[in-house]
Amino acid sequence: MNWTYKNTFVTELPDCTGFVYLIVNLTNNRKYIGKKLSKFAKTTYKTVTQKNGIKKKKKIKSSVDSDWVTYYGSSVELSADVARLGTDCFSREILYFCMSKSECSYIEAREQFSRKVLESSEYYNGQISVRVHGSHIKKLDIK
Repeated sequence: MNWTYKNTFVTELPDCTGFVYLIVNLTNNRKYIGKKLSKFAKTTYKTVTQKNGIKKKKKIKSSVDSDWVTYYGSSVELSADVARLGTDCFSREILYFCMSKSECSYIEAREQFSRKVLESSEYYNGQISVRVHGSHIKKLDIK
């Protein structure tokens, strides 16, 4: 099943750091709220020979696309249901595109608390983990 955003299929991400999403099991209506980064930092090492003949390892940092296209959340229980039922039994909706990691973390936690995901068996979410500094949020235009 493809990702949707405001009832439109998403085949590529806009210029964003990540997104907050909702996955729904269409057979029993259980839900999962999570976040996904659009790119990951990758560090590789290259051996270079300096002018004096000494070989040295050089650290090269780059970013690579994440597996967001095929991603179905980090919940073990949700992953088991996806494997058992198949991807056609789940809908995946992007709720918010985020411009920073802090924004992703904050909006994910805000959605999880407002939907009371830990208080209901209606959600796959088993924990809420967030660590965001207030200064990161104050400069964002979050609605």
